[in-house]
Amino acid sequence: MRRRHRGWLVWTVQRWRQFTQCGFFLLFVLAPVFDIFRLDLNLKHFILFGMDWTLGLDAFLAGKATAAQAAVSMLWRAFLPIVAAGAALIYASWKWGRLYCGWLCPHFSIVETINQTLRRAIGKQSLWDREKLPAQNADGSRTEADAIWWLGVIPLVILCAVLWAVVLLTYLLPPAEIYHNLWRGTLTRNQAIFLSAASLAFFVEFMFARHLFCRYACAVGLFQSLAWMANDTAMVVGFRRERASDCAGCFSACDQVCPMRLQPRSVKRVMFACVQCGQCVDACHQTQSANPDGSLLSWVNQARAESEAALTGSQARSIQIKLVRDDKE
Repeated sequence: MRRRHRGWLVWTVQRWRQFTQCGFFLLFVLAPVFDIFRLDLNLKHFILFGMDWTLGLDAFLAGKATAAQAAVSMLWRAFLPIVAAGAALIYASWKWGRLYCGWLCPHFSIVETINQTLRRAIGKQSLWDREKLPAQNADGSRTEADAIWWLGVIPLVILCAVLWAVVLLTYLLPPAEIYHNLWRGTLTRNQAIFLSAASLAFFVEFMFARHLFCRYACAVGLFQSLAWMANDTAMVVGFRRERASDCAGCFSACDQVCPMRLQPRSVKRVMFACVQCGQCVDACHQTQSANPDGSLLSWVNQARAESEAALTGSQARSIQIKLVRDDKE
């Protein structure tokens, strides 16, 4: 009997992650175009799904509503939506970590794209890395550094910087006006100043500080990390420390693929900026494919996640050994 092909149902984790990243990036670019969400500075209010989203204060200012009615309107239209969105993000982060960063964030998808292109040019994912990455990849392929790739790095960074500047401007002014002015070369003075300044700022950030921004400057990422660190049983990349000797034959593939320049075999507090992309887990699966005991890295939660929340590797190891004993019993 011929085995049925399940197509997209058997996609790898990284294929699924690329799919969600691409989808959210398109949403990021097209949301203002289709009036899904944007702030119109001309109208001085938000637009949500094609409808005006105001605080409802016009009636109060016109003397047609009381102060109490205006307060209720602000509560329903501003305070509660913000609290609900924040609570949902914090809860997801508390339970699963920085999933938004690793699976959706349009900035992080650009970070990863530039990382891989830069590696082809200089053998490193960042200009600030001290040593080059091994040419060998976890799947057995090789990525040799070639300076010719600088011809791809610089145009890519410029394109991403300009794209971000343009998209951000369409969140503030009517997209049809911005794209029309760009096409015709008739940008207003303020529009030209904004696009020039923003493009330059994004170029510097994408080229030199993209990792630093994600780790230390992004408020959304920081709050996700804080919520995640507060939950000792949250999902985390777990390392089988009782089998650490199996790492001897590997070239630290998990460290090399991490886009945040972390060490996935460390305890959780050292993995503060982990974005749950799972690249380290995949790399370990690939390098340990011939090992009958399987991979040393995997996503864990609940009791097994507590060992990763230990303060030191020795404490984590002792907790894991106890868990293994309990499982056998």
